[in-house]
Amino acid sequence: MIGEALIDLVQLAAPGDYRARPGGSPFNVAVGLARLGHRTALMARLADNTFGRMLRTHAAAEGVDLTYAPAAAEPTTLAVVSMDPEGRAGYDFYLDATADWQWTEAETALVPRETAVLHFGSVASWTSPADAHIHSAVQRLRAEGTALISYDPNVRPTLLGDPERGRRAVERSVGIAHLVKASREDVEWLYPDTPIERIAAHWLELGALLVVITDGPDGAHAFHASAGSLSRPGRKVAVVDTVGAGDAFTSGLLGASARHGLHSPQTLAAADPGVLRTVVDDAILVSALTCERLGADPPTALPRHGQPARAPLEVTELAFTDDNGPTRTVSSTPLPMPPVLVTARHTPKTSSHLAR
Repeated sequence: MIGEALIDLVQLAAPGDYRARPGGSPFNVAVGLARLGHRTALMARLADNTFGRMLRTHAAAEGVDLTYAPAAAEPTTLAVVSMDPEGRAGYDFYLDATADWQWTEAETALVPRETAVLHFGSVASWTSPADAHIHSAVQRLRAEGTALISYDPNVRPTLLGDPERGRRAVERSVGIAHLVKASREDVEWLYPDTPIERIAAHWLELGALLVVITDGPDGAHAFHASAGSLSRPGRKVAVVDTVGAGDAFTSGLLGASARHGLHSPQTLAAADPGVLRTVVDDAILVSALTCERLGADPPTALPRHGQPARAPLEVTELAFTDDNGPTRTVSSTPLPMPPVLVTARHTPKTSSHLAR
């Protein structure tokens, strides 16, 4: 994956109390995939300061390959996270002259040629000067035709400014992606008063093969270029907060796609509707469980003794680390594949929730 790795300052129960946690959408997806048992590499510019070292240490402890993560002279980006009464997250960013947006052509040229799946998106994909270099690197890989390209716009209205600018930036990236995941909030801000079916159809026309739109408590909707559309229900969970829920969905979606062999443009294009249902259900489960945790803390896959790799995930096959440090347990039947690149008040409230 390629993109930002930043620090989330997550609001705690007492006013003014925050906890520093590793974050950034591509970083979260990389960790989520590693916890699900997939060999994962992260391309993120990591600062040589306290927060940058925290990010590097956390990623390494999770088994994420940082070979392609440049050392950055600039400071780490900060995101101050606040919660509304329903546990939904809001963000205030401190990103002037920070490491995540200073990509160079030489750095993005390091994307390995053997990459099977490349995921990009979020703030770095539409923030200058990073966006131009990331776009060029992804476009080159798309043109080669062997890697599956995944994209999540992860819209932040306060940073994008207005929907027209957002549409230009997002549609440029949709046009070089095979798989696009977005939330209903994302698409409703980008395309006011437009049904999600029309938005998905437009994105398919731009070049995507599969568009998945998450829909909070109502689950998710998938639109495939040849297999049609389907909707899957959400799961009832005790929501602590929604930080990282959308990224957990993405990691669940990519992980399930890989387990089912949908990790190339050709296999995704030929996907069976029944397989797509299982893939989306797995992503919903991973995302829903993440909502029961403070911050971006996706579940870890336990060994699947005797289970075929393509069997749907069950709640009993996912677990969380404890407070003593990360516990690395992975699926006993991961799909062999080259690195996936990720470019990098808490009283539980019972409600159905998926991903924001």
